[in-house]
Amino acid sequence: MSTIAPPQNPETNPRVKAVFDDIRATRKSDFINNLWYYLAFDAELLETTWRDVKEVMAKQSHLDSLTKELIYAAVSITNSCEYCIHSHTAAARSKGMTDKQYAEFLSIVSLAAKTNHLLNGLKVPIDKEFNHESN
Repeated sequence: MSTIAPPQNPETNPRVKAVFDDIRATRKSDFINNLWYYLAFDAELLETTWRDVKEVMAKQSHLDSLTKELIYAAVSITNSCEYCIHSHTAAARSKGMTDKQYAEFLSIVSLAAKTNHLLNGLKVPIDKEFNHESN
């Protein structure tokens, strides 16, 4: 259950409409997902969040878009964000992720969680070779 109600007719606010129009143009789709509708209760929060998402996720960079979506999904699993798990898994699928890739991705995420917990519990010291400043 949400902690707020989404605003009714959010695009009557010109700032919200501008963000929604940019989302549509950037994604080449008329679909505005619930994240943006719920953030529209505060135009500034909506604007800054979209700016950050667009800068990292939509901008051409050294990482391909599928890799970005998989990283986002992995962090979302770690943070138990059900909405983002679904959203970014769907985005990864739309960018070509296969069922085999998804299975491998999930095995990596679960392995990382296991070894992270073991290392945190054991407090294993970091090898000096892993410090890029000492190489």
